[in-house]
Amino acid sequence: MAETASKEKEKKSFFKGLKAEFGKVIWPTREMVGRETAVVVACSVVLGLIIALLDLIIKFGLSFIL
Repeated sequence: MAETASKEKEKKSFFKGLKAEFGKVIWPTREMVGRETAVVVACSVVLGLIIALLDLIIKFGLSFIL
């Protein structure tokens, strides 16, 4: 019986600590999330275009050599 009481106490203290930690988090605003998402998408597109361009250059170079 003592074991179940201590486990219950541990669960309660865990959730209390979790709630306290979530209170310390600085959540981003909707505008900040939108801006950062746009930056990630733009960087992904630019990097994809660079990789596609390099792939074309290598492909034409190899076909010219072979």
